[in-house]
Amino acid sequence: MILASRSPRRLELATREGWRVHVVAPPEEAESAAPPRGLQEPLEAYVRRLALAKAAAVATAGHQGTLLACDTLSEVDGRILGKPADRADAERMLRSLSGRVHRVVTGVCLWQRPELDPIQADAESILDMGPLDEEFLRWYLDSGMWQGKAGACGYQDERLPLRVLAGSESNVVGLPLELVRHLLAELDARRQ
Repeated sequence: MILASRSPRRLELATREGWRVHVVAPPEEAESAAPPRGLQEPLEAYVRRLALAKAAAVATAGHQGTLLACDTLSEVDGRILGKPADRADAERMLRSLSGRVHRVVTGVCLWQRPELDPIQADAESILDMGPLDEEFLRWYLDSGMWQGKAGACGYQDERLPLRVLAGSESNVVGLPLELVRHLLAELDARRQ
């Protein structure tokens, strides 16, 4: 399987699942950012489109086989949170999540190249972030653990008061394993 991702967390989950994975990082411009203001499509459609763009970027570079690409974003009160641009952006995001329920949505694209058309789907998880006091917020920002993570936080991060209320923990980390297993079975059925 070709994993079109720069995320070490996705690679770790895929490897732990027992999949033989070759990482091909998509170009920087294919990486997610918060969508433009006034996004005219649901978040689910947007992350599926971003995942397809990552897979297509890797396919365009000539890679063939089973491509897997994902894109994950967070949403709180209708505001979509991508990867923070800098520490100030991360602080703004963390303050908006503090003491709040939010959702994490991952778009997935699985593509058997060149034989089959891409399969796309998405997964959603609902999380509760405990209140972040000033001391913790300062420590977390100083740690740099927020870098490269949608919503400026990672479920696996040390001491972060995040609790999954619904959905998959692996989705929150960025690779919804249950969904990918289902899509792999669908891909196998299409091959026959």
